[in-house]
Amino acid sequence: MSKARLYFIRAINVGGASLPMAELRSIAVTLGATGVQTYIASGNLLCVPPDDADAFERQLERAIKDQFGFFREVISRSRPEVQAALAAYPFNVLNPKFSYITFLQSQPTPDAVARARTFDTGADQWEVIGREMHIRYEDGAGRPQMKDASIMRALAVAGTARNLNTVRKLLSISE
Repeated sequence: MSKARLYFIRAINVGGASLPMAELRSIAVTLGATGVQTYIASGNLLCVPPDDADAFERQLERAIKDQFGFFREVISRSRPEVQAALAAYPFNVLNPKFSYITFLQSQPTPDAVARARTFDTGADQWEVIGREMHIRYEDGAGRPQMKDASIMRALAVAGTARNLNTVRKLLSISE
């Protein structure tokens, strides 16, 4: 799967946005993707897109909206890009479940990052490196000390987070 990409769909199977992974695989195949796989029910798709990866992201977004009635951003990375994001993780990993990479649609501006830095994060830590925001929660994502939504609004870029266990698993099944 050398041309395979990893597609991350934001906020799937939370807050009423139900998208069965079998349906996601079916949509990807209908759009011309090959080597289609999903991993867990949180919007992780691995496939070889039929053409331009960015165009395929937009096609997936439209197909999900048309078929399920809700819009969700689709963000993709190549396997080497995901490997590089994992290698760049800047924090000590005490618990991989508390350590996340948020894949962003684009790199936030320096001004946006400066605005986001004004929010108190307690013992939670975050850092933007390129098109990824790396997060380490002190007590886990279920009990964050930082206000993730406020930081994301300040960054003004859509993104979707995966914990390091999920990132590592996606890399292993995309080999």
